[in-house]
Amino acid sequence: MEQPVKKNDRVQLRIQDMGSEGEGIGKVQDFTLFVPHTVAGDEVEVLVLKTKKSYGYGKLLRILTPSPLRSEPLCQVAHQCGGCQLQHLQYKEQLKWKTQKVKEVLRRIGGLADCQVEDTLGMEKPFHYRNKVQYPIRREGETLKIGFFAKGSHRVVASEVCHIQDKRAQHIVEKVRDYLEEEQVPIYNEETHQGLVRHLLIKTAYHTPDIMVCLVINGENLKQAEKLVGKLRTIPGVASILLNHHKEKSNVILGAHTTVLYGTDTIIDKIGDLQFKISPLSFFQVNPMQTEVLYQKVLEFADLTGEETIWDAYCGIGTISLFLAKKAKHVYGVEIVPEAIEMAKENARLNGLTNVTFFTGKAEEIIPNAYKQGIVADTIVVDPPRKGCDSHLLATLIDMSPNKIVYVSCDPATLARDLKYLTNQGYQVDKVQPVDMFPQTVHCEVVTLLQHSEK
Repeated sequence: MEQPVKKNDRVQLRIQDMGSEGEGIGKVQDFTLFVPHTVAGDEVEVLVLKTKKSYGYGKLLRILTPSPLRSEPLCQVAHQCGGCQLQHLQYKEQLKWKTQKVKEVLRRIGGLADCQVEDTLGMEKPFHYRNKVQYPIRREGETLKIGFFAKGSHRVVASEVCHIQDKRAQHIVEKVRDYLEEEQVPIYNEETHQGLVRHLLIKTAYHTPDIMVCLVINGENLKQAEKLVGKLRTIPGVASILLNHHKEKSNVILGAHTTVLYGTDTIIDKIGDLQFKISPLSFFQVNPMQTEVLYQKVLEFADLTGEETIWDAYCGIGTISLFLAKKAKHVYGVEIVPEAIEMAKENARLNGLTNVTFFTGKAEEIIPNAYKQGIVADTIVVDPPRKGCDSHLLATLIDMSPNKIVYVSCDPATLARDLKYLTNQGYQVDKVQPVDMFPQTVHCEVVTLLQHSEK
């Protein structure tokens, strides 16, 4: 049977649903089309870009009748930039969509059709929440571009005003642009590996006025660096101006070595009443308001009495570890990045907490060795990267058999995979709470409480 549509056709259709990446889903007869930047209820005209046997992909040409769920994006380049996938969807509908996405992924991948998923916890003001931004800097002909990569490419979309970044970042970009143009600083070219300036990293504190500005360069020195410092120091709060030296030909944004042009090599921010030192390489949750919501939920699920021994796997600079240490007998944290562990120890000292011990290494190696030496945890908290927990670590959790496992995930798919393993080994999912750490995007954080079925 011949397909009802083929490549380069223009078709009109009604968007019926939304997919896992925020794209609209509609049908032409029985043929499914995925169309980015559309929402359920939109009547649209679409250019067919690619077809498979039973489905294809289209490009939105125009909206014939907008859905009542649609919202006008604040950003002028929302459809070109790869950063925000849901700005065109009303925020309350974004939260509903994220809740449904978590439910569907847990059912489909984890086989957890019956577990209760709570409504996603959202923000009152879901814009200008990010405390970290990494701008690629490129030159196209005579045009200097500071912005973000278009989705699926390394083409820079100029966007110096970003509606999910801290508003102060815009002023910093303006100063850096002025400096680069005035001094005609060579801009990095990915293809030739020539040029100097690669990226601009900005970190802003929320509970303190501190701002860190870090220019990533393909070299050792920056021409007329004192002029850049002079411009940036006119911005209130700039406490750290750094050069990060990244001379490798790779897509990794930061190099291993950083020098200070002005101020200190760290800034300080708070989560609750705890202070944290943050370096250019430190992982620190990007949404400070929702981080408190997330960590309070971790504490609630852990339900500590003060007598517990806890492991915090993938502990980073110790943010969750120190939150737990205020309520637990002792906390052990493990992280593979040595610099992060040094920062975690410094943060423990900064907050006067002595009932926490940090280890450098792979969680799947450190925790089993500690278990053999008699360190047994009542509760284990895991906050892994997007790839989820290592299989050896999951096996160790089963061997240790803690009463509770609190799993913090930034990827519902790998969470579902790991929950399937744990529930097949004697644990049951008690609570699942999505938290919207990333408004306007398809990403969502999820906190899950598992309890041993025999305890």
